[in-house]
Amino acid sequence: MSEPDKKPTAALETAQKLQAALNKSELHVVDSQRQFDARTTATDEAVRLPLAFGESGGLVDPASISLDLTAQLAFFRKLKFQYLEQKAKDSYIKIIVNDDAPAIYAADIEAQREVNDKKKQELKGKKLRLTEMYSNIRTLAPLVEQDYTRAKALTDESIDLARKILDSRLKLTRLRQAYPQPRLTVPSAEAQLDAQVEEMQNLEDRLQTLNEEVDGIKEKVKVGAREVERLRVERGDVEKLVKQGKNDDEDARVAQLYDWFTAALVAHKYIHGLVSFTSPSENELHLLYDVQSTTGPARRYRISMVLLFVPNTRQLGDVQIAGLPSGSDMSDIIGAHIQANDVPGLVAAVLQRARGDQGP
Repeated sequence: MSEPDKKPTAALETAQKLQAALNKSELHVVDSQRQFDARTTATDEAVRLPLAFGESGGLVDPASISLDLTAQLAFFRKLKFQYLEQKAKDSYIKIIVNDDAPAIYAADIEAQREVNDKKKQELKGKKLRLTEMYSNIRTLAPLVEQDYTRAKALTDESIDLARKILDSRLKLTRLRQAYPQPRLTVPSAEAQLDAQVEEMQNLEDRLQTLNEEVDGIKEKVKVGAREVERLRVERGDVEKLVKQGKNDDEDARVAQLYDWFTAALVAHKYIHGLVSFTSPSENELHLLYDVQSTTGPARRYRISMVLLFVPNTRQLGDVQIAGLPSGSDMSDIIGAHIQANDVPGLVAAVLQRARGDQGP
């Protein structure tokens, strides 16, 4: 048997020993009261006590007895005084009427007085002892009642504890049957709980990150849906133009080339983020790009480039760029590509610099 099982058994044995000791002790106040009532009834001839009895045959309340005793003592005093008075009158009459009156001397009176004083002293001592006994009874009665109440409470508590111990042992047996070995100890359970809490925190952080990614993807999907809708509209317009071109020109290669060029233009715009391009004049080209930085925090820039060419030639004359992050210097790239007359390289270099720039 394990150490936790021995402790309830020892406590149960201690409670049983205490209950047995209380049962074997002489503190049977209830039985003593019943025996006292049985021995002090009004019909018991073996015990003749001048006590007050109730209607049920048992003794009445001590407070009522005290009142009755006071009344009876007053009555007995009056009765004693009347008796002594009558006896004195009777003796006086007999002495006067009798021819041979007894001689009463002072010595006889003094002897009688000494006898009376002695009896009074004895009576006074008995009254004092009786008063002391009553006082002790009044003092000890509450203490005896308290001890009895305490002993009864301890007995009830021991019985209740014994029942609880048996119930706990039964529950423990059921738990052991329901959860066989190996069982977790308190330190291992706490360690497992800490590990689970840490894992839940990591999963919570991962869930928050995934939610942020989902929000970003939803935003991209919305942008893509708007772009698809715009392209669908453009496609409808282009198809109308193609139908008109088919009606005007019988050559089918024109429509195929136009479709190819349109698809290539859409792919180029999607890959490079080209939003729009316009040519206000023969020597001017306006390009608008939507660029997202690839380093640092996610930022989007709307970059506008104005390409100016030398009239009647294909020579790049000047470049104007707007919408770049503050602090971005493109003068070296612009100068090098204008000198080389490399328009595609210029556009690619500017977009690459904008994507790699973190901005302020």
